[in-house]
Amino acid sequence: MKLGILGGSFNPVHNGHLYLAEKAISELELDRVVFVPAYRSPFKLDASGMEHTTEERINMLAVSVAGDPRFAIDDCEIKREGVSYTVHTLEDIITRYMPNGKPYLLIGDDLAVDFPKWRDSERILEMAEIVVARRLNSDAKEYPYPHKLIKNKIMDISSQTVRKMITEQDDWKPLVPSAAVNIIMEKRLYGVTDSGEENPPSEQDSIVLRVEQAVRAALNTSRFLHSRNTALFAYDMCRRFRNECSGIDPMDAYLAGIAHDLAKQLDPKEMIKLVKNEGKSMTAVEKGKPSLLHGRAAAVLLRDRFSIHNKDILEAVALHTSGSENMGTLAKIIYIADKLEVSRSSVNGLRKMCREAELDDILYAVLKKTVSKLQSRELDLSEETLKLLAKMEGKNN
Repeated sequence: MKLGILGGSFNPVHNGHLYLAEKAISELELDRVVFVPAYRSPFKLDASGMEHTTEERINMLAVSVAGDPRFAIDDCEIKREGVSYTVHTLEDIITRYMPNGKPYLLIGDDLAVDFPKWRDSERILEMAEIVVARRLNSDAKEYPYPHKLIKNKIMDISSQTVRKMITEQDDWKPLVPSAAVNIIMEKRLYGVTDSGEENPPSEQDSIVLRVEQAVRAALNTSRFLHSRNTALFAYDMCRRFRNECSGIDPMDAYLAGIAHDLAKQLDPKEMIKLVKNEGKSMTAVEKGKPSLLHGRAAAVLLRDRFSIHNKDILEAVALHTSGSENMGTLAKIIYIADKLEVSRSSVNGLRKMCREAELDDILYAVLKKTVSKLQSRELDLSEETLKLLAKMEGKNN
């Protein structure tokens, strides 16, 4: 995967950020751009304008790239806290995402001049390709270090400008993605004083966007980012295993991935109620720990609330906790993606396996690690999980 990395405060995200990411994908032929919101930028140590942080900034980013598998959001700098130094972020992302070749680090020409003064700039050059985009200078500039230049139009937008325009009740809405505008208005961020009206739903408000919006509303920020990472991982796996996934649209994999934990934070009593509507019995393990029903409950919600009747999607969501000896290809992919998505740093070895190994070999390795972990914690294993393990062991003996 050819990867681009775009860091910033995103406070708020604006159309200039998305334009730059789109331009980088087009010119550099990238597969994905990762947006990395800073906890505290070394360029803004006074923390001015950072009164709206973490959850609000991530949510604005999330709704702005919803349903688009070309974009990821990584909260590694927020989890790390402190001053967000690029060298540490690169080391982390390279380890977890395992890009093909060096990732492309996207920076504006307003920061490029002082790049040699960045912390461990020589180390950054060893790890990444520096890509400079025009923000201030209409003419391309040269810099005393290896770099590439993007031929982008200058968009005179900054988060600081947007915040100032909101405060002064200027016409700021055209500068911000419409879904992020709705969050700013709803939460009255940045000194919004008028109630205004939210932007009407787009004609492109597809089922994927509706489900993703529901997931974002149902889960906390960390769990939502896990769900979106699972969706992206599943999308990539479906494209890699195109022969095994014949007839499965990669966006079906994305949809199953984004939805797999839709019911994760429901009250267990509500999960039981939903599963009873499914018309199937609960296992002894599920009765003892109803939270294990969240996959089956999510499948019911997809069917009843969103009228999704694709059997592959519903099976994949329902089985992502336990697996099944007869699970289909998409269900295998979601089971794997849930365990190996990029925020899970403890599984880098297994994630690397996904590049070359066969699908069933990956599933077997993931299943063995999952079972071993559960057994070490003396937790009961479902009968379906044990049957799947026995079947996989039979294939590998």
